[in-house]
Amino acid sequence: MAISDVKEYTHLTPEEVDQLGRELDAIRKDIEESRGGLDAAYINRMIKIQRGLAAAGRLTLFASRSKPAWVAGATMLGVAKILENMEIGHNVMHGQWDWMNDPEIHSSTWEWDTAQPAEQWKHSHNYIHHQFTNVLGHDNDIGYGILRMAREQKWHPVNLGQPVYNALLATLFQWGVALHDLDLEAIRKREKDPKVLAKQLRQIKRKITRQIGKDYVFFPVLTAATGPANVVPTLTANMTANLARNLWSYMIIFCGHFPDGALHFTEEELEDETRAEWYLRQMLGSANFEGSKILHVMSGQLGYQIEHHLFPDLPANRYSEISVRVRELAAKYDIPYTTGPLHRQYGQAFRTIMKLSLPNRFTSSDQPEPPSPPRDEAPLSGRRRTDAERPNRRQETGGWSGRASA
Repeated sequence: MAISDVKEYTHLTPEEVDQLGRELDAIRKDIEESRGGLDAAYINRMIKIQRGLAAAGRLTLFASRSKPAWVAGATMLGVAKILENMEIGHNVMHGQWDWMNDPEIHSSTWEWDTAQPAEQWKHSHNYIHHQFTNVLGHDNDIGYGILRMAREQKWHPVNLGQPVYNALLATLFQWGVALHDLDLEAIRKREKDPKVLAKQLRQIKRKITRQIGKDYVFFPVLTAATGPANVVPTLTANMTANLARNLWSYMIIFCGHFPDGALHFTEEELEDETRAEWYLRQMLGSANFEGSKILHVMSGQLGYQIEHHLFPDLPANRYSEISVRVRELAAKYDIPYTTGPLHRQYGQAFRTIMKLSLPNRFTSSDQPEPPSPPRDEAPLSGRRRTDAERPNRRQETGGWSGRASA
C-alpha cells in the first residue's frame, strides 16, 4: 500500500489530514508542558524497584540451594530484566526522560542489560524504525531480516522454514537484536561499508563479552563462595531469567507491529510525506493491546504502541491518558484504531508468520484491501537505503549520534 492509498483508504482530504496533524501536535504540547515531579518520581521509582528485584534475586541465589529459593531467585531476576529492558531502558534511550537533565537517566548515557550496544539500538530503532515505520525497503524491523511479514515481500523457498526461524528468534531474541543494526540484507548484497561493519562487530563483541561475563561467569563464580554446588543453580537461574525476558520482549514487540490492521507501506511518495501524513502512517501501521496496569508496566507501556509511535519521546507513563485523546481523534476522522487482547494480537501475528511462509497464491490476505491493485509477490525496488539517503526527518524519534565508538 502506498502513502497515497492511505489517504484514500481513510477517506480524508488533505485538509483533514493537516487538521489531524495539528490536533496531535496539540496533544504533544499539552504533555510536554505538564511533565513534572510526578513523572520524575515515576521513573526513579521504577529504577529503584528494578534494581531491588535484581539484588534480591542475586542474594536469594547466593544464600540458598533449595528449589524454592532457585524459583524465587530466577523469577525476581526475570522480572528485573524485563523491567530494565521494557519500561526503563527502551524508554530512557528514546529520550523520554531527557527533560529531567539527570545524567544517569539520559538517552546519551544509558546502557541497557541486553546484548545489543545502546548506540546501535538507537540507530536501528530510533532513527530507522520510528521514522520509517512499516515502510518496506526502509524498516528493517519488518521480519528482522529473516521472516517474511508482508505479502508485498517476494516469496522464496527459504521462507518455508519460518516456523523454525520464528521459534529461534523468540528464544534467542536478545542475540538476534544484537545483530539487527548490521543490516543482514545489505551484507548479503555486499552493500555494507566494511569499515562500518568492522566497527559494529567490535562493539557487539565487547557488549556480548560483558553480558556473558556478568550472567554466566561472574555471578555463578561469586556464589561458589557459599559452596561449589551453588554454581550450576545460579547459572541455570540466569539462563532462565534471560530466556523469559527474550520470549516476553519478542511477543510484546510482535503484538505491536504485525496483528491484523497494522498496515505495511511501499516507498511511493515517502519523500514528500508531511508531518501530518507521518502521524497518519504511525496510527495505521501500529497496533495496541489491552490489559491491566501491571501488564502495561511489564510491557514498557507498549500496549499503547499507537501512542508510542506517535510520541516516542514523551514519558511512557502518560500513554494511557494520551490514548483516550488519540482514540477520540481516530473516531472523529474515521481512522482505524487497532487494539485487542494480548493473546489475540499475538495469535494474529503468529498466524501471519505461518501463512507467509507460503507463496501468496496459497493463502488469502488478512489485511484490509487498498483501493489500488495489490502488487502480488512484486519484488521490492532497489537496495536498502543508506543513512545519507535517509535523513533525520523526525527529531522526536530519539537521538542517535552516529559516532559509535570503535
